[in-house]
Amino acid sequence: MAELVADRLRRRIITGELDDGASLPREAQMISEFGVSRPSLREAIRILETEGLIRIRRGKVGGAVVMRPTAHSAAYHLGLTLQSHATTLDDLAAARSVLEPACAALAAALPDRARKKVVARLTELIDENEAQLGAATDFTSGALAFHAAIVELCGNTTITLLAGALESVWASQERLWAEKAVDDGDYPDAASQRQVVRAHRRIAKLIESGDVDVVTRAMRDHLNKSQPYVNYDAVPIEVVS
Repeated sequence: MAELVADRLRRRIITGELDDGASLPREAQMISEFGVSRPSLREAIRILETEGLIRIRRGKVGGAVVMRPTAHSAAYHLGLTLQSHATTLDDLAAARSVLEPACAALAAALPDRARKKVVARLTELIDENEAQLGAATDFTSGALAFHAAIVELCGNTTITLLAGALESVWASQERLWAEKAVDDGDYPDAASQRQVVRAHRRIAKLIESGDVDVVTRAMRDHLNKSQPYVNYDAVPIEVVS
C-alpha cells in the first residue's frame, strides 16, 4: 500500500500537479483520500523522502515539502554513483569533453532567433566573468556558469538534463580544486584567466555564426586546454552535497 501511495504522489510531483516548494496535503486528508492506514502513509512519505522528491520540514510550520527533480538533484545522486565506482576526475573530464562540444553544436544549430538569445546570454556571462579577472574562486564560478549555460540552452531537454547533471558534478570538483589552489598559491594567473575569457568569446561567436563543426572543435580544444588546470590526474571524485 505504501508503494502504491508513493507512486500516486510521485506522479503528481513529476507532472507538476504538486508544485515545487508546495506542501503535501495534511496527513488526515491523504489518509482519507487514499484509504490507507497512518503507518502506510508515513512509509510512502519516507519512500519519497529517500528519493529526494520531498523534504520534511520540522517545527511549528512543519510538514512534507515538494522538491521536483532537477539537474542539480540528479547530479548529487550521479556523484554518489560515480564515487561508489571510484570514478576519477580524468574519467569525468573525458566525459565532459564528449558532451559539452555536442551541446555547443546543438546550440549552433538552433534557428537564428533562438541562437541569438543563447549568444546574448553567453555574452552577458562572459562580460561578468571578465570583470572577475584576478578574483580567483569567483572567476572559476563565473567560468563554470558559461559552460553550464551552453548545456542548459542547447535546445535538447534530454541532453540538457544528462549533461547538466554531469556538469554539476564537475563544477563541484573544480570549485574544491580552486579553493585548494588559492590556499596553496597555485591558482592560475590573470594571463591564464584572460585566455579562458578569449576562448569563451570565440565559442560564443562560433555559435552565433552557426558553424557546427568548428564550434565543436573549438569547445573540445578549450576543454582539453583548461581542464588540466584542475590537476586531476587519477584522483577519485569527492561528492559534495
